[in-house]
Amino acid sequence: MNIYIILGIAVFIVILLIYIIRTFNELVKRRNRVNTQWAQVDVQLTCRADLIPNLVEIVKAYALHEKEIFQKFADARNILSKAHSPEQTMKANELLSSQLPGLFAIAENYPNLTTDSNFISLQSKLKGTEDKLAYARQFYNDATLLYKDKLQQFPSNVFAKMFNFEDMPYYIANEDNKDKIKIGF
Repeated sequence: MNIYIILGIAVFIVILLIYIIRTFNELVKRRNRVNTQWAQVDVQLTCRADLIPNLVEIVKAYALHEKEIFQKFADARNILSKAHSPEQTMKANELLSSQLPGLFAIAENYPNLTTDSNFISLQSKLKGTEDKLAYARQFYNDATLLYKDKLQQFPSNVFAKMFNFEDMPYYIANEDNKDKIKIGF
């Protein structure tokens, strides 16, 4: 009878170890997927951040007296370049986004600018980047949801805490800027 108890305990321990390893690997996989999707968001944010100064320079050529808005862009882009975490990047991106409506309002005051081929080209590229960014945010948030589910469901939440898996933030657009960014005239 002792052998059956020992064998039963051994089987239980093996099953428990397999479950712990499987849960750990699933958490790692989901965290890596979130990080990969964040990298895609970051690529689009970088592309966007690189396009905006070119757009600003074109508008500057037409509207030299609008220095305040150009300084705000420079400051926002500087903050974005210093962001090191997804949370900081999201906040910095919202600051940069909040400046775009002002830039397009200035551009509307200069009919020659709105017909400038470089401006139109950059505007089109920015719109394409905004669309890609929207998809990248969606995929990031989907991956984050799956990861959060695994972090919060029992019993994987016990192992997540034991192995120090940290929560990841959703990328939620600032309510003030959701409807403001319209690219096009």
